[in-house]
This record gives sequence, C-alpha cells and structure tokens, in this order.
Amino acid sequence: MAPWYVALIMGIVEGLTEFLPVSSTGHLILAGGLMRFTGPKAETFDIAIQLGAILAVVVLYHDRFTGLLRTDPRRPLSGPRGVWLLFLTSLPALIIGFLTRNVIREHLFGPRTVAAAFAVGAVMMFAVEAYAARRARSRRHVISGLDAVTPRLAFGVGMFQCLALWPGFSRSGATIMGGMLLNTDRKTAAEYSFLAAVPVMCAAVGYDMLKSWRLFSPEDFAFLAVGFVVSFLAGWASVKVFVGLVSRVSLRPFAVYRLLVAPVVWLFWPK
Repeated sequence: MAPWYVALIMGIVEGLTEFLPVSSTGHLILAGGLMRFTGPKAETFDIAIQLGAILAVVVLYHDRFTGLLRTDPRRPLSGPRGVWLLFLTSLPALIIGFLTRNVIREHLFGPRTVAAAFAVGAVMMFAVEAYAARRARSRRHVISGLDAVTPRLAFGVGMFQCLALWPGFSRSGATIMGGMLLNTDRKTAAEYSFLAAVPVMCAAVGYDMLKSWRLFSPEDFAFLAVGFVVSFLAGWASVKVFVGLVSRVSLRPFAVYRLLVAPVVWLFWPK
C-alpha cells in the first residue's frame, strides 16, 4: 500500500468534504492524483473510508436513526414512514448508479471531468440561491424541519441526488439544492441531506467492498483503519460546523470556491 500519511491526508479530505457542497469524490481524485495514489486499490480505499464519515452522521443524529426502529407520533420522520422516506430518496441513485457504474468509472473519474462538474455545480448553486432569494421576498411558505418532509419531497431530493453520480458535482450539494428548489429552507435541506447520505452510501460502499475486498491484504488493514478513523473525526467536525453555518451562510461561498478551483484543475492538472 502507500505510506501511512497518505491514509491520513485522504481521511482528512474525505471527512471534511463529504458533507460540504464541494464534492468529496472530486477532491479524493485530485488528492490521490497529487500523491500518485491511484488505481483499483486506491479507488476502493476512497470508497471504504466514506464509511467513517457516514458513521459520524449516524452518531451525531443517533436519535433520528434509532427513531426509525419505532413510530413516534411526535416525529413523522420515524418508524416505517421514516424508513420509507429515506428509501424513496435513495432509490433513484441506487438504480441509475448500478446501471451506469462501469461507464462512470471509465469516463468520469478524471481531473478534467471533475473540473467540469465543479463549474456546473457552482453555476447551479448561484441559480438556486437566486431562486431562494426571490422566494424569500415573495414570503412564500417553505418546508421547515425534518419532520415536515413528505414522500414527494423525499423522492424529488432523490432525483437530484443522481447528479452526484458525476464525480465532482457533490452529493450534498445536489441534495441541498434539490431540497431548496422543492421549497425547503436551507437548514432543513442540509440536515435531510446528511440523513439521506447514510443508506445510499452504505449500499454503494457495501457493493464495492464485496467486489473488491480481495485487493487488500492483511497488511493493508492498518492503512484502512487510519483512513477510516481520520475520516470519522473530520466528518464529525465538518457536520457540526456546517450545521451551525448553513442557516447564516448561503451556498455562494462554496460556488465561488468551486469556480476558482475548476480552471486550475482544467488547465494545470495532469490528464
């Protein structure tokens, strides 16, 4: 495998970017390219350490996930209804991702395609924020709070989540924008994005690990453990900070960052 510091850096990159609208996959591709950590084993490692970031969400929102085991009349996002809502959100990306997985890996896992996704996602963020500003001026009612999520909204967010199959677009960015376009406030869209990440990413990671676990030898487990633990810690910090900021800060700073990074990657990154 690679030196241990590669696992450390990749874990930090994954944890910090998984829940921000900047694309963890895109940043992992770029970071791996810089450190020459590429190939099938590296791609599987990148997917495996996502479980660390996902575990951070499960721990931080443990009451929501344990609530899925029983119906709470005070919380519509609980019990079988909560499971159904998350299933509706996960279904489109799972189906389309399964059908297009080989095409995506062959044609979209490269610096140029990541740069293009950065730019397209940034433009969409500006457009969504402009729409949200017009909505606020018109004083239209918005959906606020996780327990106000409806099946229609859950499925709609799931359709937007399919945009994240393009590496560099950002799963959290796609779902947050989808939620905002479907009339939720930004904080609710972000928090539902965190919850919705768990089932779809667990399915994706589980599928990939079943196919690729033979790539790893027992000597690689310590390397994987470093990436997993660091990803968990960085993911924890990222979610805590982002939840605190999301009500006060729009998506525009992240869009600006993406637009600054995109041409640098496009022009100067090795093809």
